[in-house]
Amino acid sequence: MSVIENSKLTVVGAGAVGSSVAYAALIRGSARHVALYDIAAEKVEAEVLDLAHGAQFTGSSDISGGSDVSVAAGSHVVVITAGAKQNPGQTRTELAGVNAGILKRMLPELLEVAPNAVYVIVTNPCDVLTVIGQEVTGLPPERIFASGTVLDTSRLRWKLAQRAGVSTSSVHAYIVGEHGDTEFPHWSRATIGTVPILDWQPLDGQPPFTALELDRIAVDVRDAAYTVIRGKGATNYAIGLSSARIVEAILGDQHAVMPVSTVLSDFQGVDGVALSVPSVVSSAGARPILETSFSDDELALFHRSADALKAVATSLR
Repeated sequence: MSVIENSKLTVVGAGAVGSSVAYAALIRGSARHVALYDIAAEKVEAEVLDLAHGAQFTGSSDISGGSDVSVAAGSHVVVITAGAKQNPGQTRTELAGVNAGILKRMLPELLEVAPNAVYVIVTNPCDVLTVIGQEVTGLPPERIFASGTVLDTSRLRWKLAQRAGVSTSSVHAYIVGEHGDTEFPHWSRATIGTVPILDWQPLDGQPPFTALELDRIAVDVRDAAYTVIRGKGATNYAIGLSSARIVEAILGDQHAVMPVSTVLSDFQGVDGVALSVPSVVSSAGARPILETSFSDDELALFHRSADALKAVATSLR
């Protein structure tokens, strides 16, 4: 894609995820200026140097950064990845307490130097942290939201595409709800092309999908992060790419439909909780698509997701 003129992205946190977001943004040309901010001075300076050394190969985007919050000044988008990372066997919600404290300290400082930015929270548990972030900043809900199930949806589409024998872009299916253990696929509206998922006849002679198989795929997608973390200690490449894609939708005012997580207001009976639903992402931020409909079973799962996150959020107040 062509770089949006004078656009600035700041990535907060120079760990595996933050550095991957910055790297993906540079090679995709997501923003004209990319800044990396972390309070660990030696670490962030090393990451910026490493990225800058490849500037010859990344088009017109440039990279800067440091350990002073002023590096975020004038940002159009701020992606927050800072926080304790998820350890093997640890659920996202178990991370909540420590990362909530980090966010509460950091956001007022960022807002001071980047008052007009759209804030995207990637740090886990991202849904709970989005509610806390919105409360701390007082920003309208569309201007502070989480990456949510954008990555989970990519995982789902990849698995379905492999099985169906089509390209990933031809699969129209979403993971909704919590970015975590209560997430679920929106099967009632899932299609390949225009064909409902259970009606699809694979082109390579395999049998059609069954409901039982779709249930297994849903579990695989839900647990995918745990599988990666067990093997290599962190997930970073795919979340870097998906975050860069969200940034592009904002900076390019693309009005792209993506399952990001905003603090919902009277959405299918859910209030005051951040959950991922198909939303329109543009330079104004993210707005949930209110016309999204669920089957009765899906609505029950959606409310279960909301209840699980309410319990975590209440424990942090």
